[in-house]
Amino acid sequence: MCASGKTKMIEIKSLIEIEQYLDGIKVVIFDLDDTLYNEVDYVKSGYRKIAQFLTSVRNCEEKLFSYFLNRKNAIDELLNAEGIFSQELKDKCLDVYRNQSPEISLSEETIQLLKKLRKNGYILGVITDGRPEGQRAKIKALNLFSYIDEIIITDELGGAEFRKPCPLAFEKMLKSVKEKYDNKIEFNQMCYVGDNIRKDFIACEKKGIKSIWFTNINGIYN
Repeated sequence: MCASGKTKMIEIKSLIEIEQYLDGIKVVIFDLDDTLYNEVDYVKSGYRKIAQFLTSVRNCEEKLFSYFLNRKNAIDELLNAEGIFSQELKDKCLDVYRNQSPEISLSEETIQLLKKLRKNGYILGVITDGRPEGQRAKIKALNLFSYIDEIIITDELGGAEFRKPCPLAFEKMLKSVKEKYDNKIEFNQMCYVGDNIRKDFIACEKKGIKSIWFTNINGIYN
């Protein structure tokens, strides 16, 4: 399919499919959430931490996740349903969630893919949106620096306004790989693998970066 009639977008249903679309590519960049791992695992991990904090609430984790599945504000719904809502308690729950050491991991298939790509000479990157402390905690839990060469958290570029589709992170990525690996690399030798068609590929199309849309059936936005 095409994003806007200019750049062909490749659609894949499994990350390992990307190997057949890397002709002429030197840099493979991934989104993080719902691309390299399933973000729902992070959500469940956060609810588990809240349940450990709210010890008086029975089946706390299961209740929070049920509200989440029903597209409700899980923490507000839980605290109101249990008759314990206060702004202070809500803020404490949010703090527990946001500052968790998440119980998440890369799948073995993803690990083997990253190892293979690196072995075959590709430079690997990650461009991810989100609060820096939360994204850094995910990166640490996933041990990403063992597999990925360059990681950019867009919020660290100056705030949420630099999240995708802002092109700055892609420009920074190109500059970094030119300086560290090969100064002849250009945008058309890069590809971006992401799951969110609404924002992930707008900058890619403008810069001539190959777009690979991972339609993750386990993704939160699916």
